[in-house]
Amino acid sequence: MKTTTILLLAFVMTIQTACSQEKKEHEANYPSLEDRYFGARPPGLTPQLFAPEIISPDGLFEEGTYSPDMRTFYFTRKNGKYEKRTFFVIRYENNSWGEESETDIKYPRYAKDGNTIYKGNKYRTRTDTGWSELKSMGAPFTDKPIMGISVSDQGTFFFDEWDGRDTTGAISYSRLINGQYEPRQKLGKEINTGTWIAHPRIAPDESYLLWDVKREDGYGESDIYVSFRQKDGSWLPAINMGDQINTELQESGVSVTPDGKYLFFSRGQWEIKADGSTNWVGKSYWVDAQVIENLRPQ
Repeated sequence: MKTTTILLLAFVMTIQTACSQEKKEHEANYPSLEDRYFGARPPGLTPQLFAPEIISPDGLFEEGTYSPDMRTFYFTRKNGKYEKRTFFVIRYENNSWGEESETDIKYPRYAKDGNTIYKGNKYRTRTDTGWSELKSMGAPFTDKPIMGISVSDQGTFFFDEWDGRDTTGAISYSRLINGQYEPRQKLGKEINTGTWIAHPRIAPDESYLLWDVKREDGYGESDIYVSFRQKDGSWLPAINMGDQINTELQESGVSVTPDGKYLFFSRGQWEIKADGSTNWVGKSYWVDAQVIENLRPQ
């Protein structure tokens, strides 16, 4: 028994050492902390507007996505001179952020190795000259429309179901089993309760899930919630992330930076235009990712 315990302890220490080494290697590949967030002063546990001068000189920045090495940033602007949502990319090269340029890459969600990006139920792969054309992911991802999708380090996909009309939505997942992705598995009521259930973001190790939803215990429009996964694989009841993050406005589109340091999300509202159409007006906010751990059950 004693020998077994020693072997188990040695195994755990080996895993921890490997994880620590991997984290150090990632850190070495990131831009310096001074440059990583475009010179913006990091927030604490109270969300702050994220609008650094480099990507938001006129305050029209909406949201953005880092590549896994945090050396490429895709982002959007809307309103003002951008009557339609416009997509941009900026790269960190030669120890500084370069010039932005417009791109046809929209809302990319990266695989762990950074060589595949996903949007809805389609994907692109990295090529010698950039990115391939969009390709279909096939079943089960094409069985129903997908708006938001996220993939864990284990290759499990979490995604919503939204067709532009349904106001309820749901979050499902699909695991890679024997080389094929299983049929959609809908998560339980812990996650799928409320309306406008969308934009899931799974933790790399699948220990927690973030998403936005409108619920009766919320603060107004859609709020950001978190659910933690237990050792048996089940999900704990959803936790509203509180009145520092959620307001009477709409909070959505949550993500965590690849270095695990900050949580980003959008806050805004739908405005009705003179012609009766609606227009989303929102801004990007960030907060120390410790807010997630502060909610994790002990």
